[in-house]
Amino acid sequence: MAEGAETHSSRLTAQTRTAIRIQYDQFKNTQHHNLKTFLRQPLQEISGSFGDLGTLLPILIAYTDEDPTGIDLGSTLVFTGLFNILTGLIFGIPLPVQPMKAIAAVALSRHFNKAEVASAGLFVAAVIGLLSITGLLSWFSRRVPTPVIKGIQVGVGLSLFSYAGTVLSKSEKYSWEFSDMHYQLVSLAFLGLLANFTFRKAPIALILLFAGIVVALPKLIRDPSGLGVWQPHAFIPPFRSFWNEGITAGLGQIPLTTLNSIIAVSALSADLLPDVPAPTPTSMGLSVAVMNLIGCWFGSMPVCHGSGGLAAQYRFGARSGASIIFLGLIKLVLGLFAGPFAKQAFRDFPNAILGIMVFAAALEIANIGETLNTTGARDLMEGKDGIATALLRPGQPAVPGEELTQELRTRRWTIMFITAGAILTFENDAIGFIAGMLCHCSYQLHDRYIARRSQREGTIRLGDEQGRSLQIDIR
Repeated sequence: MAEGAETHSSRLTAQTRTAIRIQYDQFKNTQHHNLKTFLRQPLQEISGSFGDLGTLLPILIAYTDEDPTGIDLGSTLVFTGLFNILTGLIFGIPLPVQPMKAIAAVALSRHFNKAEVASAGLFVAAVIGLLSITGLLSWFSRRVPTPVIKGIQVGVGLSLFSYAGTVLSKSEKYSWEFSDMHYQLVSLAFLGLLANFTFRKAPIALILLFAGIVVALPKLIRDPSGLGVWQPHAFIPPFRSFWNEGITAGLGQIPLTTLNSIIAVSALSADLLPDVPAPTPTSMGLSVAVMNLIGCWFGSMPVCHGSGGLAAQYRFGARSGASIIFLGLIKLVLGLFAGPFAKQAFRDFPNAILGIMVFAAALEIANIGETLNTTGARDLMEGKDGIATALLRPGQPAVPGEELTQELRTRRWTIMFITAGAILTFENDAIGFIAGMLCHCSYQLHDRYIARRSQREGTIRLGDEQGRSLQIDIR
């Protein structure tokens, strides 16, 4: 008895050591990839690190302009900087840390205070964490058809185009000889983006960032903001905030986080960076949960990952976690020592350049839809899963290397565009997901109906002299 227990204990110890060794080797390989990529293309990695500013800064500015403010800017910069560094070290991809947009929309429209914003972030973190730990998130992601995932990605891209238009429509006055130079800046930034199609290695985001700083510099000089050391202050939101505002704002964020920040990010990472191990939906969910379960207690903005941010950073040159580690260090320094200055600098940064950066991100993620019917789609990879035509033909196994028929191609495009169109029309990822799944299920029901009708029509029943029926299949 004692020997059996000792053997079992030894086996568990050996398994634990093996698991730790595997994780250590994977972590070491990730750091090797980060360092190697940064040394090979330092300007592109630095440029890519700023690719997501177009979606980060407008929401961050809106939060800090509110009275009462819904977040603490210093805490947000410190914690998002730390999360940038940690995600870069752990995952080795340019994984963004961006605001939870559904919570931001409700919080800004209803003027939430810090406790109410934190309650919403903590509620979402608890739900996502529970789904991740129980394995429900991984189970759910495996059952979402690829055309629906692609539709979510394309829908996010189209929504970003619309958002870019909103940002670009906000004309500004600049402290230069030509005070109304908004559209000149838009034109120059757009021409720079077009030139980047030819000169792909040019650090366009870095150039646009530098141009934005030059334009904003007169305002910063005229209205200087001092430095200030971050003073952390933790608090516990009252139960009323969890029950009322937390659930109100958090319920709308859960489907958005699940679909865009977890499932779509995992799939997009595999599409954009096939040579780097893609993070699993479970690891993405745990990452989102941990970030908010730590930062929200200090007034940090509720954050998640996002396919739009990943596409933006990739579009501007980022190919490894080194890019967001660099961004995280800048955020950390600003949050610790220059919070007031950062607030003023963010507010003065020109919308003309932010809008073009959002436009570039939208273009990159919308282009992902192009691979729907190619081996770039996760269910059509030859030599891995084969051509998973069973996705749209129930009961028939996937055959590696099989060509998609024109009918299957059309079906997949239809599902993708219904998903994307619903997201754009209703401005809601959950509605787009439901629309895409209903379209997918309608095709499955149609196939089952045709199969059963064919079985009935292909069989003739005859009777013998004793009344027994004979079944003859004439197909």
